[in-house]
Amino acid sequence: MSETYAKRLSAILLDAVTDKDPQMQEQVCGALCDFGESKPAEVLSACEEHLRLHEKLAHPYRTIILRAMEIVVSNHISELDKDTARAIILLASNEMTKVKELVSDWQQAASSVLVAVGRRFISSVMEELLSKFQPGLLPHPCTVHTLASLSVSNVFGVVPFLTSILSTMLPMLGAAKHDSMKVVFCCALQRFSESILEYLANLDQAPDPTVRKDAFASDIFGAYDILFHQWLQSGGAKLRLAVVEALGPMSHLLPSEKLEEQLPKLLPRVLAFYKKHTETVHVSKSLGQILEAAVSVGSRTLDIHLNSLLAALHAQICVPVESSSPLVMSNQKEVLRCFTVLACCSPDRLLAFLLPKLDTSNERTRVGTLQVLRHVINAAAAQMEVKKPVILSSMKLPLLDTNNKVKRAVVQVVSAMAHHGYLEQPGGKAMVEYIVQQCALPPEAEIQKLGADSEALAADSVRAISVSTLYLVSTTVDRMGEVLWPYLLEFLVPIRFTRALSPLCRSLVHLAQKRQEAGAHAPLIQYNGNVHLPSPYAITTRLLVEHCGPGRWWRPQLCLLQAVSSHPYVGDGRGAASLRLLNVLHQDIHPALGQRWVTAIPLLLEHLDEYSEETLSQKEWEEKLLVVREEEKTRVSLLWEQEEKTRFLRDSLAVVSDNTWVCHLTLEMCKQLPNYNGTPLEKNFLYKCVGTTLGAASSKVVRKHLRELLETARYQEEREHEGLACCFGICAISHLDDTLAQLDDFVKSDVLRKSAGIFNLFKNRSESEANKVRSALILCYGHVAAGAPRELLLARVEADLFWNMSECFSTKDPALRLSLVQSVCMATQAICSSAHSSSFHLSRKAELVAQMVEFIRAEPPDSLKTPIWKKAMLACTYLVTLEPALEEQVQADLIHSCLHRVMAVLPEPEEGDSPQEVSAAPTVGGDPQELLLFQSLYLDTVQVLKDLLTSLLLWNMTPLGLQVMLEHLSPWIKSPRGHERVRAVGLSACLLQFFLQHLQISALVPFHNLGLLIGLFSPRCADLWPATRREAVSCIHSLLYLQLTCVGFSRDYQDDVAEQLLSLKDGLVHPDPAILFHTCHSIAQLIAKRLPPDQLINLLLTLFESLGDPDKNCSRAASVMINCLLKERGNMLQEKVPEIVSVLRSKLQETQEEHILQAAQHSVFALATHHCASVVSNLLGSPLPFDSHTCTLWRALALEPGLAAQVLGLLLEKISKDVLFEESQAFLLSSTPDRVATLLPLAATCALHEVASAPASGPAVLELYPQLFVALLLRVSCTVGVQPPRQLQAKERRSASSGLASRSLEPCSSAVDALQAVLVRGGNEDVVQCMELDGGWQLLRTSAGHEEGVTRLASAMAKFAGPRLPLVMKLLFTTQSSMYEVQRVTSTAFLAEPCPLSDQGPVLPGALGRVWWSARLCPQLLSSNVVNDLMLLESLLYNLMARQKDTSARVRRLVLHGLANITLGSPDKVQTHSPQLLTAMIGGLDDGDDPHSLVALEAMVGLARLMDLVDAWDLHAVLLHIAVRIRPFFDSERMELRSVSIGLFGHLNKACRGDCKDVFLEQVVGGLVPLLLHLRDPHAPVVTACRFALRMCGPNLECEELAAVFQRHLQEGHDLHFGEFLNTTCKHLMRHFPDLLGRLLSTSLFYYKSSWEDVRAAAPMLTGFLVLHMEAEQRPQVDLEQLLTALQLLLKDPALKVRLKAVKTLGRLVKFA
Repeated sequence: MSETYAKRLSAILLDAVTDKDPQMQEQVCGALCDFGESKPAEVLSACEEHLRLHEKLAHPYRTIILRAMEIVVSNHISELDKDTARAIILLASNEMTKVKELVSDWQQAASSVLVAVGRRFISSVMEELLSKFQPGLLPHPCTVHTLASLSVSNVFGVVPFLTSILSTMLPMLGAAKHDSMKVVFCCALQRFSESILEYLANLDQAPDPTVRKDAFASDIFGAYDILFHQWLQSGGAKLRLAVVEALGPMSHLLPSEKLEEQLPKLLPRVLAFYKKHTETVHVSKSLGQILEAAVSVGSRTLDIHLNSLLAALHAQICVPVESSSPLVMSNQKEVLRCFTVLACCSPDRLLAFLLPKLDTSNERTRVGTLQVLRHVINAAAAQMEVKKPVILSSMKLPLLDTNNKVKRAVVQVVSAMAHHGYLEQPGGKAMVEYIVQQCALPPEAEIQKLGADSEALAADSVRAISVSTLYLVSTTVDRMGEVLWPYLLEFLVPIRFTRALSPLCRSLVHLAQKRQEAGAHAPLIQYNGNVHLPSPYAITTRLLVEHCGPGRWWRPQLCLLQAVSSHPYVGDGRGAASLRLLNVLHQDIHPALGQRWVTAIPLLLEHLDEYSEETLSQKEWEEKLLVVREEEKTRVSLLWEQEEKTRFLRDSLAVVSDNTWVCHLTLEMCKQLPNYNGTPLEKNFLYKCVGTTLGAASSKVVRKHLRELLETARYQEEREHEGLACCFGICAISHLDDTLAQLDDFVKSDVLRKSAGIFNLFKNRSESEANKVRSALILCYGHVAAGAPRELLLARVEADLFWNMSECFSTKDPALRLSLVQSVCMATQAICSSAHSSSFHLSRKAELVAQMVEFIRAEPPDSLKTPIWKKAMLACTYLVTLEPALEEQVQADLIHSCLHRVMAVLPEPEEGDSPQEVSAAPTVGGDPQELLLFQSLYLDTVQVLKDLLTSLLLWNMTPLGLQVMLEHLSPWIKSPRGHERVRAVGLSACLLQFFLQHLQISALVPFHNLGLLIGLFSPRCADLWPATRREAVSCIHSLLYLQLTCVGFSRDYQDDVAEQLLSLKDGLVHPDPAILFHTCHSIAQLIAKRLPPDQLINLLLTLFESLGDPDKNCSRAASVMINCLLKERGNMLQEKVPEIVSVLRSKLQETQEEHILQAAQHSVFALATHHCASVVSNLLGSPLPFDSHTCTLWRALALEPGLAAQVLGLLLEKISKDVLFEESQAFLLSSTPDRVATLLPLAATCALHEVASAPASGPAVLELYPQLFVALLLRVSCTVGVQPPRQLQAKERRSASSGLASRSLEPCSSAVDALQAVLVRGGNEDVVQCMELDGGWQLLRTSAGHEEGVTRLASAMAKFAGPRLPLVMKLLFTTQSSMYEVQRVTSTAFLAEPCPLSDQGPVLPGALGRVWWSARLCPQLLSSNVVNDLMLLESLLYNLMARQKDTSARVRRLVLHGLANITLGSPDKVQTHSPQLLTAMIGGLDDGDDPHSLVALEAMVGLARLMDLVDAWDLHAVLLHIAVRIRPFFDSERMELRSVSIGLFGHLNKACRGDCKDVFLEQVVGGLVPLLLHLRDPHAPVVTACRFALRMCGPNLECEELAAVFQRHLQEGHDLHFGEFLNTTCKHLMRHFPDLLGRLLSTSLFYYKSSWEDVRAAAPMLTGFLVLHMEAEQRPQVDLEQLLTALQLLLKDPALKVRLKAVKTLGRLVKFA
């Protein structure tokens, strides 16, 4: 690139600098810098030339060019030649001094160029600068500034010039007149002094090592004299601060005698600046330099001023430090530097000052003192060496402080002490214990800071620093080994240190390993009479329990298998840490364990390393510790069985093989059991450990400890029952007799001797308490049976086990029932697993089966929330296999009860389910884990049911026995519910396949019931559920083979016709109905080929019955199969025709209505069954209003529930899908169009009313209840104020003119009537009556009252129709995005209404009553395990919150109303959802689209209701925002907004007391004037709100006198003398808050223009009282001119009272004269 081109490019860039856009200017500057990277000389020359030639270029543009030059010079200083440097120096000097006025950016840029060049060309730069720094002339300020900057950037280059510079400058100081110039000189002197000190500190590198401090002393002292005695006395604040900054480094250069002479005056003056300046970091830095200088010369003056120094510095260190304020942090460091200097010279006096400060209760004082103490311990270790005992003794009170900030400071002090040998002194162990206590703090979420002044500190941060401190001290401070070992062992066993176990174990492992290295064979723990050290047994027990990590357990309360989050990884990996410590201590625990543990523990640790907390199998982990069976192998799973697993505890006991040692270990385990009362899961594991050790102990020990366990067990804690029972079960493996003997002795003991059995043991206890004891004992018997040796069990099971269990069979307690079922199941399984089970005769078999049936029946239907069904059926399965056989009635009761419960369980909706199935299926829970557990439990239950049925079938393997079994399934096969049908058909297929496989035919037998059974299954081939179809084909396939087997064919015979059935399964899953029914026709053809003639009539009669099947597909399939069978085999039915016709006639005569008979005779009913939509459409075309015949036809369609449901569904579609109304302008001059109803939805509404009015429509209405209710409610909302169609209006006018009576049709009334009919038919007559009494129906019909009517309807539904609400509300959720505003308003108004709290619900019989209480949304049940309710609440809140941005202000207002209503319906759920609720309410406050602020009003009302219920931390996070947002409403023109906002402000004040009140103080002060003045508001509610808010504000002002005034004068019901109150208030304000005067006055001036004259009059009163009580020092806060102008305007106010108050206030301004 040529030089010419480079200049041209530079010129182009330089010309572009003048662009007006700042971004463009920055871009040009960057381009110049980039260009300078490659051609620095050319760019610099071009810039220099451009500036030189363009003298008139504006200084902002010159600044940009100079900035670019400075960057280029800085990056390429080594490449500059002297000529270029000289030119740049001259240019920059000229730019810097071109104008006398200060133009900071421009001149600073030029100065920076000179400094950058001076880093290399110092002589040239100094030559130029000194040419402008001539004696006798006051230099340009920038020249002095540049010299100062150069002295810092090039110390070695500038210091040699400083002698002459200082001598020249000294006379100039007296010539400086302006503070700005004096400040420049001060800064220069500061920089010069710092440069000299740095030069002297590095003389070995300096170019002139002969330079001495004395060379500058006289000049520096001369400058000091002027700065201190002249400028510091008379200068402004900025100058004085600059002087103080300069005096610090200058003090090091003063002659020692001069410094000693000046210190008595210098120190007080510097300390005084702490009171005058808020940013004190420069003062502290200067003070530290002065103190260092004084100490360096051995000054004695410090002793005189030491007290004042310490007091001032301590006050600075106690200022709260905020990380966001670097200046405050820097000041803290400088202050600590000062303390270091003082500690080195006067340690005694320093400690005498500091240590008493530790006894104060003030947090800031204590934290600041601890901070200084830690610093001097580290920084002045030599001086503090002899003070160690004194310092340790002074820590007693801080150790007791509960404040988290103090705790953190104490931990830091203890850490410093550990590094300097303090903890080796007497009292040092107390410091160690304190650290361990902090390690045991509960880990909580870090508390977010609420504002700049927040002092909140989470306990978790204290724990984290304590854990880190303990480990670092243990591992890095060698001298601490003797202090911590074995002292830390004392903290292992106490339960209060559980959370500290992980850090304790890590530290102990490190300490133990170090001791092992020092003495390999010496015992680690030397007791030597130390009674505080835990025994080896205590250590083993404690660490074994802690590294187990409680796993998965049966929770009777929840009746679901749940995973517990407490794993070995909890507490920072407590499990691994405990194992490592056990491994290290193995020699001290028992010498024989070494070899075993060295091998086993690393394997356990390796297992933990392979997994994480989320992936670890808890069951497998316990197996490695205790060898536990799988749960599916019954409750024996908690006993030992798997030999291939690692047996850590049992193998350890076997290795020791010392009964005495085992006894001691057992005793210690039992002793530690009470320690885990608060953690039942850990306690249960310890119970297992006890059982394990007892299994290895002698019988005497076993009996003793089992007795103690029974006597000390906490039976009221149901979660401990499992642990106690496991203990007995594990022990019974080796000590069955002893275990049963102790159980029997306990039952027969004096404590329990009030009854012959355990059923009536506790007459002096409540029934619930007794049941808990029984439950535990029953579980013990069950586990004993499971663990007992099989050869011993059979002889004792009835006398010792079942007899005691049977005494409790009559209980109604759910937990006890579950224990009984589990125990019976375990016992029966154990019997069946015995080798002699086939010959065992169980005399109690019938009794046990009957009791299991009773337990099954006692569980609520349609619900699977406990494993009782599964366990009871499993027990029955085992019982059935035993002798003797059950009676037929007992078998029937058993089958019926099991089927009735399992079949009716509602499944989770799946893809492909029918809408009816989906709407009927409740949600089990929103948690995927919970859903998975439910599905697993259900599948297990179904499998157990299959095993039970097949076991029963084995007792009667005949066609009759098969028919009896299938007859039990027949009602479920024909069930209207798809999930019941598919389960029933699936069970039938399983039974048929089992029967076919196990059937033994010794002679030809006829299969008389073949036609009946095929007729049962064949219609199911067209079931709505594809799975049902496939299973039905399998059933028919098995039946055909059974027929072939019965007539003599071998079991392995393959029949071509029967096998063709399997090939038809694919056609059954095809969605095309034609293919489906064609497949059914093919199936019928195959059946016809193999069906014996004598079975045909039975098959046809069964199919005729199927014509009324609720599943229309099955009904049509029956018709198809009937036609096929008649076609294929009709020639054989001649004698049976009358019977068939009779059957048809009887079906047509089921009703007596003539039109129904005619419809049936003419296929109307069949037509409606298959073409329901066409029938409905034709009927809808009838003239409106419907005549009686049309109404009769509509009602006829309701006779069959399935058809009625279809009709109702179609009507709903017509109502919902079509246009609801049309808008037309009736008159040309009309301002708004009329809304006219459309015909089709109106007709559908009338038709729906007729269908719902028929009594037979009840099931259909119940099935579609939610859809009907929601559609009609929204229909009502859209027809309010809507006129009938035009043709109907004309028809009514013609009828009126002809004198004929005509029934009028009003759209809204028709919708209301339909809604009433649906409610009545759905069983909610109480809702209709309640609405009628409250006038709710009439309100629904009017535009003004519609919203209130919806609210009343919602309340009535919640009161009388609770079970309906979940599905209704879910459907309403989907309508909240409707295009019609009125529908959104209606749905939101309904959802926003809370459930009533006082009503206890209607008295409903049986299952319906249980459904009511399981579905009702009330706070009593929200706290229990009602999953649907919880899901509904979540959905309700979610959907309401989703409508916060609705375009309709009415909707937004109702959303907030509904969210606030959670305080009435579910107050205990408010904290759970407090963040979302607060966010919604705050969003309402910020609603800017509501011109009337009704949304904001509702938000404020809701916030006031939520205030006492939401989580404190969530509330504190938004207090400030809420206060700021509601502040404008204080002065709203609407009374409601003023009163509510002010009342809410009072609630905010009430809630903010505590950590957040410092943050909120600003809002309290800002709201004080409006609250005081609105006490004169013309509206009483506003005045009441102000009284309340001021009373709440009082405590937050931290002024007891002012709070007392508010409480005394502002009590509700008391008269207020406003003048006296205001006078007293202002007096206290000025006394305690003098700095607020200016703010209070300016705020009161705003109200001089208030629209309420009473408030306008109160404003000057407030001003006058403030002025009256102010002091002279506060005068600068008053803008007198502004105040006078405002009062002058008030003198022209039309209200007399205002003018009077203004005059009175003007009179009080005389004090300003």
